[in-house]
Amino acid sequence: MATRGAAGAFVIWKHRNNPSLRSLSSHHFYPIFRPQIIPKGFRYQIRAIQGASVDPVTQLKNKDEPKPENWKIKMLYDGDCPLCMREVNMLKERNEENRTIKFVDISSNDYSPQENQGLDYKTVMGQIHAIQSDGNVVTGVEAFRRLYEEVGLGWVYTITKFEPIGKVADAVYDFWAKYRLQVTGRPPIEAILEARKKNKVETCGDSKACKT
Repeated sequence: MATRGAAGAFVIWKHRNNPSLRSLSSHHFYPIFRPQIIPKGFRYQIRAIQGASVDPVTQLKNKDEPKPENWKIKMLYDGDCPLCMREVNMLKERNEENRTIKFVDISSNDYSPQENQGLDYKTVMGQIHAIQSDGNVVTGVEAFRRLYEEVGLGWVYTITKFEPIGKVADAVYDFWAKYRLQVTGRPPIEAILEARKKNKVETCGDSKACKT
């Protein structure tokens, strides 16, 4: 900066002491010393860009806000079934974008048959149930077919629409549903129901509303 200032001073001294250069307008030399000026319009553009910056806290809040419910089908699943949860988690992951499937864990103490077409815990434990947005209940392989269609995997179960493949698929699933508790190392349904009933009594106390 000091070198640049000295050079500028020398140019002005030379200009003042040389008559042949005096005719030149002084503004030829001033730009060397004039501060940099940002055009007015450009200054407004900078302000607009600065004002448009996203607050990271607000961005996180928006990310955490739940999307409005637009589900087309509910999947009633047994959250205590380890093998079942592998499939449920896969469907949840693929459902993340459109959220057309609503997942309801029947093993939760908050599960309400009244909110799910009157389907109680024991009934849903017998086989998979899904509830469409119009209230229609589908079960077994048909339920899986509808659920997979919602996440773009309908082709997996397309073959089950044709006979005799459909009947074979139903028979295989019914066999699995009947013995899945034993296969996954869980107690019989009667023992599960008793433990669930006891847990509700301990959790709810004397509240009749909680037990229903």
